[in-house]
Amino acid sequence: MIKDLIKQMTLEEKAGLCSGADFWHTKAVERLGIPAVMVTDGPHGLRKQEGEADHLGLNQSVAAVCFSPACASASSFDENLLYRMGSALGEECRSENIAILLGPAVNIKRSPLCGRNFEYFSEDPYLTGKLSSAQIKGIQEWEVGTSLKHYAVNNQETYRMTCSSEVDERTLREIYLAGFEMAVKEAGPWTVMSSYNKINGEYASENKKLLTDILREEWGFEGFVMSDWGAVNDRVKSIEAGLELEMPSSNGIRDEQIVKAVREGLLPEELLDLAVERILKVIFQYSQADATNTQYDIEEHHKIATDMAKECAVLLKNEGALPLSRQTKVAYIGAFAKIPRYQGGGSSHIHASRVTNALDTGRDKNPNIIYAEGFPHDKDLEDQSHFEEAVKAASKADAAVIFAGLPESFDSEGIDRKHMRLPECQNRLIEQIAGVQKNTIVVLHNGSAVEVPWADKVNAILEMFLAGQGVGEATDALLYADANPCGRLAETFPLRLEDTPSYLNFPGDGKKVVYSEGIYIGYRYYEAKKIPVLFPFGHGLSYTEFSYHDMQVTRGYFTEGESITVTAQITNSGKMAGKEVVQLYVGDRTGTPGRPVKELKGFAKVELKPGETKSVTFEIDARSLSWYNEEIGDWYAAGGTYELLLAHSSAEIRLSEKVKFTPVREIPFRVDENTTIGSLLKNPKTAPIMSTMLSKSNGGNASGFGSSNEMLKEMTGGLPLRALFGFSKITEDQMKELIYVLKEQLK
Repeated sequence: MIKDLIKQMTLEEKAGLCSGADFWHTKAVERLGIPAVMVTDGPHGLRKQEGEADHLGLNQSVAAVCFSPACASASSFDENLLYRMGSALGEECRSENIAILLGPAVNIKRSPLCGRNFEYFSEDPYLTGKLSSAQIKGIQEWEVGTSLKHYAVNNQETYRMTCSSEVDERTLREIYLAGFEMAVKEAGPWTVMSSYNKINGEYASENKKLLTDILREEWGFEGFVMSDWGAVNDRVKSIEAGLELEMPSSNGIRDEQIVKAVREGLLPEELLDLAVERILKVIFQYSQADATNTQYDIEEHHKIATDMAKECAVLLKNEGALPLSRQTKVAYIGAFAKIPRYQGGGSSHIHASRVTNALDTGRDKNPNIIYAEGFPHDKDLEDQSHFEEAVKAASKADAAVIFAGLPESFDSEGIDRKHMRLPECQNRLIEQIAGVQKNTIVVLHNGSAVEVPWADKVNAILEMFLAGQGVGEATDALLYADANPCGRLAETFPLRLEDTPSYLNFPGDGKKVVYSEGIYIGYRYYEAKKIPVLFPFGHGLSYTEFSYHDMQVTRGYFTEGESITVTAQITNSGKMAGKEVVQLYVGDRTGTPGRPVKELKGFAKVELKPGETKSVTFEIDARSLSWYNEEIGDWYAAGGTYELLLAHSSAEIRLSEKVKFTPVREIPFRVDENTTIGSLLKNPKTAPIMSTMLSKSNGGNASGFGSSNEMLKEMTGGLPLRALFGFSKITEDQMKELIYVLKEQLK
């Protein structure tokens, strides 16, 4: 059917279908029955604009439910929760006649300064991939498409439309593409959105390696690629690379460029036909689906948003002040208690159907709450009278809850943060209140990690992140133990900005940003460098306690094409029902250089009543152990020992077992005059030949230099074979013969 339609289309109609009709709609071809469909932001709610459209969320959109943005939802470590949110979003899209929801956003949190981190899941690609896959599946069960974004290596807002992300192939594959890969393979998003930036000097929108070679040919992507709004540099090159739909409308300019290129033989019409075919498949998948556009229950979705916010909050610290009693006299301080931060700024900004706050929710249940503003919600402004009022209220209460966080201008698309600090007025007031009230509790509202210089002076810290429109009800439930905190940090909280791995290379000079830290992002970096952090990746406390026991592995060895199962028993050893997030890390103990201490390769959230025990199960395969080897252009796991670690956080390992892995293939070992003697002595196939040769040429001493000195042995190991001309009696013919024999031995 689709191919027949394409045959009936004019060249102008085909070119026109490859760009938007306006800001949010594709073009229709009414004479052929091709409908226009609508796309809209964003990853955690609908920003459907019915009036004048814009990109940064400045103009009003229809009322919708604002769910927890990814900065919070990732901290749930809960695939089922992300699926549930996705399903609610899919239902809302169907109700509002939305064909494609622009999200989820799966870019890695390279630096805590990125202004759009609130919209991204994690510093870890495995967690990112699993959660985004779950969200996509939930949305697309309604026959509504998603647009996985921003593909790829888009990790800052500064210079985002022109800067080139300079990154090596291994880092690209292991860190910045792995989340995309998992989502494409496991969830099959209908579309992928290319990013603004360049990658190694080439715009993402015209990068054939990314859009065709990797995305389609390697990963099997079957949908179409659309541009981020205004991201196309060269329209003809972008079609050749594999970008089908340019958004928004180019007012016909790009259409004319495509038509001209085809007529002049610069663009094969077959490529244009293929682009049109891919677009039409998605359009008809939506428009012809057997789905009823019914009005969704907005209150039921608000409840989902509230439940979600409870699951995502992370109890960072608690020395006994939490949970509070409803009879306790409590001082609520900070404007966020009345006007909470619950989402970031920019294109994903939702016109929330309603927003709850902690002050009103708390007062409905506890008449002993007093309130003092202390500081405003939208600026760094110190008012001495407000400070004095807040300190006085705190000193007369049994506990003080300070609602702190970042103003919206700190967490917004288009702007990166300059530092990790909270507004100074907040830090100063928190210090003062902690000096007069031992039960000081800080509730944080922020889209990414912040510095908290007062952490050791307050009794408890509850991280709400940007929790969506149910933030007030969720915060209240967590403070008073109507819900038990069960979130875990999806990003490390460093002690200071200067400790972060990209500190010296963020955001670049405007032309390039060099990813010199390589694969060492987040906990991978802090662990490798042994740098202390404020709160580690995966950290989160509870009002109950959990014990781990009886870790078992199905067998202690396996090879490629096989997998092993890891199980353990988890017991709630406390007095309150709660949920534990069990994290499985894999550590390479083969001696392979350049491997992180450990990497997350599994997680499970288990709900337990007091005294209850449940089993958790994980599966480990060769990919779980692998790193991307540029020499073979594929994933590879070395043979040897790997450690499987069951943990409460990346810094708190509870149980471990070791397994042996045997690879089926080997990394090619190439021999020429520049191959080092040390590498030949380490290779079991070539070591005997080299030892014999060195012994003969050096009077029976196999060290190669007639000395047993360890330093000389090390020096020998680093020398290339050609150095033997100067340090031994080997001739050129003998060198050729040696290389020949070594190569034969490796076959």
